[in-house]
Amino acid sequence: MARLSDEKRFTSREARIDAAAHRLLDRLPDRGLLGGLTELLVFGIKQAFACLFGGAMLTLMIATKLFWPDAIGFARYDFLFLAALGIQLLMLAFKLETIAEAKVILIFHIVGTLMEIFKTSVGSWIYPEPSFFRIGGVPLFSGFMYAAVGSYLARVTRILDLHYTHYPPRSATVLLALVIYANFFTHHFVIDLRYLLFAIIAILFWRTTVHYRVFRFRHRMPLLIGFLLIALFIWFAENIGTWSRAWIYPSQHAGWTPVSLQKLGAWYLLMILSFVLVTLVHRPRPLQAMHQPRPARDPQAVTAEGGVVIREAPQISS
Repeated sequence: MARLSDEKRFTSREARIDAAAHRLLDRLPDRGLLGGLTELLVFGIKQAFACLFGGAMLTLMIATKLFWPDAIGFARYDFLFLAALGIQLLMLAFKLETIAEAKVILIFHIVGTLMEIFKTSVGSWIYPEPSFFRIGGVPLFSGFMYAAVGSYLARVTRILDLHYTHYPPRSATVLLALVIYANFFTHHFVIDLRYLLFAIIAILFWRTTVHYRVFRFRHRMPLLIGFLLIALFIWFAENIGTWSRAWIYPSQHAGWTPVSLQKLGAWYLLMILSFVLVTLVHRPRPLQAMHQPRPARDPQAVTAEGGVVIREAPQISS
C-alpha cells in the first residue's frame, strides 16, 4: 500500500508502480557499496520515468530519420505531430500525468510555437522538410519540444518530491521569466540582456537549495547546479534533434555538425523560463513544510515515512 505522502504526489498508476518497486527494492541493503548503487539505480530510473514524453519524442525522431519511407506520401513532420499528440493523450489515459500538468504543457506548446514562428522568420533555424500541420515555416510538432521540457520538470517535481530552502519570492521569478522570454525576441533588435539575466539568476537563486528524495535517502543540491545539469541534458537532446534533421541551424545546411556550446546559455535561460512556468502548477514547497520526523534512535534520521527511515545525504557542492 502506498504511503500517504506518495498518494498525494503520485497519480494512482504511479502509486502502484512505486509500491511494486518498493516490494522489490526494500529487500536490498541500505548501506555500503550495494546501498549506494541501489540509490544511484533508482535515481536513474526515476529520471528516465520523468523524461518519458521527451524520451519518446527523441526515439521517434531517431527512428523516423533512419527508417522513414518517403514513398508513402505522408510527411514525417506530420507523423511526429500526431504521434506527440497521441503520446500526450496516452499519458493522461494511463494516469502518468495529471490534468493540471497537461494544461501547463499546453501553455508550453503555445509559448514555444510563438517563439518558433519568430525565430524561423529571422533565420535562427529552419525546418527543412515539408508538412501539412504547420504555421508559416513552423511544423506543429515543434511546440512539443518545449512541452517535453515542461513535462519533465513537472513530473520530476512529483517523482523526486522536490522541496526547497531559501527559494526567492515567486513574484520575482515570474518577472524574471517574462524578461527572459522577451529577450529571446528583442535581442535581435536591441542589446542582448542575457549576461545581465545570468547575473540576476545567480543573485536570486544563489542561496536556494533543492532537496530531493530518491529511495531511502533525501539528498540536496544547489539549485543553480541543478539548472545547469538540466540545460546540459537539453543541449545533448538538441544535438540528437538536429542530427535527425527535425530542425537544423544555418551552419548545418551542408551536413550535420555538433551544436555550439554557446547554445547552452540559451537553453539555460529557456530552462529557467520553463521552471517558473511549472511552478504555476507545482508551487515550490519549503523544506520545513514537510512532515515532522518521529523520534528515532538514529541521530542522522530526518524523517520517517511508512516505517522506512529517510536520512539526509551530504550536500553536493559546486
